[in-house]
Amino acid sequence: MMKEYEIWLNGKYYPRSQAKISMLDRGFKLSDLVYDTLRTFDGKVYRLDDHMDRLERSLHYVRINPGLSITEIANLILEVIDHNEPLRSENGDDYMISPIITRGVGYRLKDVDNKSSISIFIDPIDFDFYSLMHKQGAHGVISKARSFSSEQLDPKVKHFSRLSYVMADIDATDVDPKAFPIMLDMDGNIAESVGANIMIVKDGVVKTPKDTAILQGISRKAIIETATNLGIDVIEEDLQPYDLYTADEAFFTSTPFCLIPISKIDKREITDQIPGPVTAQLLAAWSESIGLDIVDQTLKLGNNKK
Repeated sequence: MMKEYEIWLNGKYYPRSQAKISMLDRGFKLSDLVYDTLRTFDGKVYRLDDHMDRLERSLHYVRINPGLSITEIANLILEVIDHNEPLRSENGDDYMISPIITRGVGYRLKDVDNKSSISIFIDPIDFDFYSLMHKQGAHGVISKARSFSSEQLDPKVKHFSRLSYVMADIDATDVDPKAFPIMLDMDGNIAESVGANIMIVKDGVVKTPKDTAILQGISRKAIIETATNLGIDVIEEDLQPYDLYTADEAFFTSTPFCLIPISKIDKREITDQIPGPVTAQLLAAWSESIGLDIVDQTLKLGNNKK
């Protein structure tokens, strides 16, 4: 049998395929949980403090008490990474690692047992899937499904209430099976993709949607900092589909793949230069900052021979 990564669940380690929580848990029944997702580079976790700050804000917003401090959760993440390092180094992998915290068991709030379920989950990165996109560019489709409004459920909270994401994915797949969905906010502005932020480049300026209807992505933050350090202007403003269709460059940014250039939106070509000059500059500077070539690693671990 192949060895499996082991996740930490409520104080014990389990092979990844064998970890289970109760079907009575509110995380399963009501998506009453928050989580965050980090990744490793050569086995070392990236921007732990930023992710823990976001997780702490999510916990505070939804009023879940995990029974552990945010520092203890951070230390658990480091422990789980260390626990799995022999297998990771043997496989030459990197992976995403997610602290997932549910409110516990109980259908009504008054019945909750106040015993949060806490897991530190490992998810290997699908480098093979992303590697081709680094060569050919990703596709996007603007979906009918809308991003959450802050009047409903603030999208700055990272949670599992994701049926809207599923519907957006179905919309996109109907148009282009290779595409990532792009969701608009309730006013018709560009919001985000499923698990990814979106940015454009116009006349040498990087533009990103305001954070009123998006998750405040850690990779998005890294791009803003990288661009600023390079002397590239960054503007946060409302963007419409028009801005995306007429952009000089566009890209998705997210924890697992960092930054992937976009070649087509709604089957319309954005650019045939993959990556574009500003995107390439950002990728090179970001790679240098972490001491690892992001594209080279993706191509190598994705076994992409094309």
